[in-house]
Amino acid sequence: MPTDAKLLDVGFTSDKQHGFIVGSNSAVLETKDGGNTWKEVPLQLDSENYRLTSVSFSGKEGWIVGEPALMLHTTDEGRSWSQIPLSEKLPGAPVSVVALGDNKAEMATNVGGIYQTSDGGKNWKAQVAEAVGFVRNMKRSPDGKYVAVSAKGNFYSTWEPGLNAWVPHNRNSSRRVENMGFTSDGKMWMIARGGQLQFSDPEKPEEWLEAQYPEFSTSWGLLDMAYRTPDEIWVTGGSGNLLRSADGGKTWEKDRDVEQVPANLFKVVFFSQDQGFVLGDRGGYLLKYQPDIASNTKLAPAA
Repeated sequence: MPTDAKLLDVGFTSDKQHGFIVGSNSAVLETKDGGNTWKEVPLQLDSENYRLTSVSFSGKEGWIVGEPALMLHTTDEGRSWSQIPLSEKLPGAPVSVVALGDNKAEMATNVGGIYQTSDGGKNWKAQVAEAVGFVRNMKRSPDGKYVAVSAKGNFYSTWEPGLNAWVPHNRNSSRRVENMGFTSDGKMWMIARGGQLQFSDPEKPEEWLEAQYPEFSTSWGLLDMAYRTPDEIWVTGGSGNLLRSADGGKTWEKDRDVEQVPANLFKVVFFSQDQGFVLGDRGGYLLKYQPDIASNTKLAPAA
């Protein structure tokens, strides 16, 4: 990647060849060939010190948020960006944005504030009455539910549209929670310290199935997870760790080809079955899913 910035998020327009990556040092990069090549986008911002944390598109309309409180909006597929003023009273800093189409978007902050706009960012309506406290990770499901992990990883909170407050939950073991998210069928997954992975019980949503350890023999932690298909899961971790399960998490295999990547792979996203990316935490490392190669590659069993 043509940048030393830490890459933090990636998003694509309705044209799956055309996408953007955002990151530290006000970095914005653009691709027009599906992610094979990227070029920096020069933005006229008042500082080069913004940490751009999230980018999202619905059709040609896109949003970028970052900290200190910054929001950018485009209606022409990223050819031009306008800065949207955010209130200085905004609790926390924006960490995620989701484009919902027709001047609508949803923004979340690092203390659990959730806001929606339906007029292109001029006005924002709070969806939650009070913040939940600093969070280390936050994920949103396609139907608008959230799960947030507390800054210290000692509890997590959930929210869904219609609730006026977050619902706190105790962690279910002594291991600190690293990250959480939603499965392909609406359940939850949890990554805890020490490479532990759990899924919520489909019959009892408040309870968790037995813990798994996708790779027993390593001390590297797991960091993120995403579904390529309803059954195929990819999990990322420290020191170039990339694992795959083709059976919904029952068995695991390791992608040995990326072990030498000198970065922690902290984020994995799939936009479709054929389009996915893994972001590394330093040096501008980006991995692109290659469906034609993947179908012919035998991965090594995770030990």
